[in-house]
Amino acid sequence: MSKIIKKIAHVCIFAHDLEATEKFYRDVLGIEVVFRFMKAGKLIGYYLDAGEATHIEVFQKDAAAFAETNAINHICLEVTNMDEAVAQVRAHGVSALDKKLGADGTWQSWLADPNGVKIELFEYTDKSLQFAGAGGVCEVNW
Repeated sequence: MSKIIKKIAHVCIFAHDLEATEKFYRDVLGIEVVFRFMKAGKLIGYYLDAGEATHIEVFQKDAAAFAETNAINHICLEVTNMDEAVAQVRAHGVSALDKKLGADGTWQSWLADPNGVKIELFEYTDKSLQFAGAGGVCEVNW
């Protein structure tokens, strides 16, 4: 079977507060808005630039409707320096777990956005299994 998926194009999340969500992604993670979705003159969402033609799509959803919606498990964002990324997140008063080396040989830290969407920060190492080739096994330790 040939590989038809190139990479993640975007992940769509629902927000009960568009302004707080934009501020979180912009100020805490440094992700800028690419464009906004408007309907009848009202802001209903936006696209965020997650780098290298990948995006996070955000749409307004009232808090009461969250229980009726499928949840996203998490969004994984690759970072260039885990220590700096965790420090930046914490500098904005957002709780982030200490970095730990995952079973796949990749550094990780976890946090959540204002809507409760889990975010995994990810820093590859020279031992990351993602680059070891197909057919490898990652024995998890969680």
